[in-house]
This record gives sequence, structure tokens and C-alpha cells, in this order.
Amino acid sequence: MGGLAHGGHGPVIIPMMMGVSAVVIGAIIDPLSGLVPLFGIFCLMLSAFFANFWRDPDRKIPSQPGIITSPADGHVMFAKRERAIGRRPSKKELESGKCTNDKQTGDWFPEPLDEPLSFTTEQQFEAVPKGQESDTDVWRIAVFMSPLDVHVNRAPMASTITAMEHRTGKGMRRGPFAAAFKKESQYNERVRSVFQSDDGTIAEVMQISGALARTIVPWVSQGATLRRGQRFGMIRLGSRVDVRVQASKFNVGVISAEDGDSEHPKGQFVMAGSTILYTPVE
Repeated sequence: MGGLAHGGHGPVIIPMMMGVSAVVIGAIIDPLSGLVPLFGIFCLMLSAFFANFWRDPDRKIPSQPGIITSPADGHVMFAKRERAIGRRPSKKELESGKCTNDKQTGDWFPEPLDEPLSFTTEQQFEAVPKGQESDTDVWRIAVFMSPLDVHVNRAPMASTITAMEHRTGKGMRRGPFAAAFKKESQYNERVRSVFQSDDGTIAEVMQISGALARTIVPWVSQGATLRRGQRFGMIRLGSRVDVRVQASKFNVGVISAEDGDSEHPKGQFVMAGSTILYTPVE
């Protein structure tokens, strides 16, 4: 049964109680020139906003084998075929002098992982030019979550979380916080989680904070085993979630904002746990 997500009861109940108390005091004791009832109405409106933000509705989870469902509610910003061109360096690689440095995103070793599709560390990606596709390419689907969308995130498939890491900009304790609807927000403060199913299928999910969303809250940790559609965390206020999978094994099943579809100018709206993002190649 749907209700409020973890951590939402306090922000909803406290302003609601304050609002009801202020309205009652203003009506029975002293309205103070209408200020007390006005304060009460503001508190009730704030409670209603928080109730909408922390809502956690139940979802019908599809049962088709091999599919990857959306981990987030929102509009599909883009779907791109990409290839890895670099990775986070080990200590030895960092000392080799071959690494490049970016003032916001930090250090990168200019080679992908030996097995790029293992996603064992964060990698740099670039779009694949048409005609240069390879078996190690990935599909990336980016979902923009507005402040009005459900912000609970769900597992894209039945799987175990084999890696989970928190990233910020270089030298920053928090941030950066670019607007989530911008492509540059991919290097905002983020949590990267790798989901691996029993048959070896791997999906990388990146929870990305936005200009308003400053807190990513995982509810599970590395090693957790989840059902498809099971809740694993949330991002507070507007934000974004990216999902990468092996391109040679999956087809994209949604319409993005970059497709120019007149019926979906902002991209198709997808729902966490319910909407199928990727279908297996037959």
C-alpha cells in the first residue's frame, strides 16, 4: 500500500500540526489581525507540498524476463550510445603522470577498464559516431525528475548491488549542483550503483543531485539483493537518474526529448519500477 517514503512523516506531520494549531488559536483566542490564521494556512500548504514530494505510491511491476525498468519517475532527456574512453585511476596510475585533471570532476586515466562493461569504477564516456559501433558500447538513458515527481528510486531488475560509491567535484565536500535538466549535471554530486543479476546482466545507475536536490539517500548498501522494482533510495527535490547497460544486448524502449516526437516534446514520462527502458535483443 502506498504512503510516505522513509523520512517523510516528520516534514509532513510537524507543519500540519502547527497549521491546525494556528488556525484553531486564531479562530478561538486571538487572530492578531489575521496573522495567526495566515501562518496556519502557510503551514498547511507546506505540509501538503511535503506530502506530495515524499509520496511513495505502489507500482505494478512488469514480469517479462530480461527487461530493464526505470529506476526513477520523470521525463526521458536523452538515450545515447556511448563508449568508455577513460576511468578513475588507481594510486599507481595516478603517480604515472598519464592522468588528466579537471577542476570539477577530478583525475582521469585516459584508458577504459579492461572490461568496460563491468562498471567496477566510474568511467568517462563519449558518444559513438554512426558506423563505429562495438560490442563494448553502452546505452545511456537519462531521466529528469522534477520537484513534482515521485522521488523514490527502484531497482531496475532483480539483482545484487555489487558496487556503490559517492562522488563529488574535486576538492568539494558537496556539489557541484548544476541544474539537473542540463547535460553538464552528469558530474554533479552523485551516487553510482552497479546492479548485477543472476545471469550476469549488469546495469549502472547514477543518482545525480540537481540545483535544488542536495541530498541523495540510499536505503540499502553494497551487497544488498533486491527484487525488480524494490525501493533502494531517493533524491530530495529536482534531480536526475542515468542508466547504462550493454548496447549489444538491449534495445531502447522509450522516446527521449531529443527524438523530436511531437507527442513527447519533453521526452516520454516514465515511472519507477513500471516503465520498461530496455528490452533484450532477440
